[in-house]
Amino acid sequence: QVQLVESGGGLVQPGGSLRLSCAASGGFFSFYFMGWYRQAPGFQRELVAAITSTGTTTYAGSVKGRFTISRDSAKNNMYLQMNSLKPEDTAVYYCNARNSENYWGQGTQVTVSS
Repeated sequence: QVQLVESGGGLVQPGGSLRLSCAASGGFFSFYFMGWYRQAPGFQRELVAAITSTGTTTYAGSVKGRFTISRDSAKNNMYLQMNSLKPEDTAVYYCNARNSENYWGQGTQVTVSS
C-alpha cells in the first residue's frame, strides 16, 4: 500500500519561504507524474506544480517564478520550495503521485499571514 506523507507546512509571514516535502513509502513506485495541489476553503483543488519522470515541470501561473518543484527519484521524495509567499497562497497542500494508480497524501496546511 503506497503512502504519501507531506511535511513542512506552517505559518509564515508574507514574503517568507517554506519548503514542503513529500515522501513515498510502502510499495512499487515508478511514478510517471508527481505534483503538488492545493485547496483553499471554498475553492476547488488546483494544481500548483508538477514534475514528470523525465524532469519536465509545469507551474500554475500564480506561482511561476516563486515556487520550484523538484524530486529525488532515488528516495521517492518530492519537494516544493515556496518563496515570496502571499496571503493568497494559504491553503492545504497535497502531494499527488501516479503510476497505474493515483495516490494522494493527507495534506499539510500552509498559512501566510502577518
